[in-house]
Amino acid sequence: MPRHDHHGDFRAMQAPPVSATLDPVSSPHFHFSLVNNLPPRLFFRNPSTRVEFSPRPPATDSMLQLRSVTKRYGALTALDDVSLDIARGEFFGLLGPNGAGKSTLMSLVAGLRSPDAGALTLDGTVLTTHDPAARVALGLVPQSIALYDDLSAEQNLRIFGELYGLRGATLRTRIGEALAAVQLADRRRDPVRTFSGGMARRLNLAASLLHRPKLLLCDEPTVGVDPQSRNAIFEYLAQLNRGGLTIIYSTHYMEEATRLCSRIGIIDHGKILALGTLDELLTRLPFEEEITFAATPATTAFSEQLTALGNIADVNGTHRFRPRAGFRLSEFYALAERHGLPPRVFTQQRPTLEAVFLHLTGRNLRE
Repeated sequence: MPRHDHHGDFRAMQAPPVSATLDPVSSPHFHFSLVNNLPPRLFFRNPSTRVEFSPRPPATDSMLQLRSVTKRYGALTALDDVSLDIARGEFFGLLGPNGAGKSTLMSLVAGLRSPDAGALTLDGTVLTTHDPAARVALGLVPQSIALYDDLSAEQNLRIFGELYGLRGATLRTRIGEALAAVQLADRRRDPVRTFSGGMARRLNLAASLLHRPKLLLCDEPTVGVDPQSRNAIFEYLAQLNRGGLTIIYSTHYMEEATRLCSRIGIIDHGKILALGTLDELLTRLPFEEEITFAATPATTAFSEQLTALGNIADVNGTHRFRPRAGFRLSEFYALAERHGLPPRVFTQQRPTLEAVFLHLTGRNLRE
């Protein structure tokens, strides 16, 4: 039986009817047909050519463009007039809470859904669900693990490789390279049902890369992953990006976006609220420093006095103070001393993406 974990907007998707001649050129949905318990024998055909891609052009042009893209589910607007350009070779992060529209955006690019308005262009080709050939140039790592539990790691990769037209020595080489890259070479003959969640995630990533795509879509690929596997995934993705692969990575973990992404888009309620590098996003804040301290009876009176000196918020039992422009921190510590609060109870830090999201939306990223 295939392993399938359902999350986000992909829960509502249905795979198309499958025939004995299904391949990735005739349908972009093969990776998700596993969710519907379809056996491997339905997927094989004998294509006459292999899928190969030309060397990447200069990194100044655009790999993916979205223009005024809107997607609705009944009365719910999941994406609202979104326009976005992803440069060739970019590691782009899509940061937002659950339900923000991240998976919907991924499903539109992957051809699993059609936009209600707007257009998507991949490497110069307008994308439609009726002409999925252009999507052979992309790889998709979905939230749902799409692997056959009863088959070995090697057998799983062979299925996906043959779907993309890989055969013989080329396929064997790609499988060996992929298993080594995700640190699963010693488990190649073991059934996937014996894998941890992190190992299965790494194998899922390997399956999306066998055909050497130009664009890799990673839709929250570390959900339920142990720290060791998470780091392995991060290191491999960074290596792939250094080699020229364009990556779009969706997450609700600001630590992941900060660590991995050269540019970040903050999304909420279907709208892109801000775009830029980390430093560019931080300039949107009306303060340059943030001081945190525990919300306790001993700090209550002190925190009340800070309201006249800047912005203070109570977040999960912690006070976050953002001083107004021109405020001298020496005044903060002088006031703390008058309240009998030693410097060790305070943490002074540079603002984070969490602060940017709170500033833009008025709520925490994980709410």
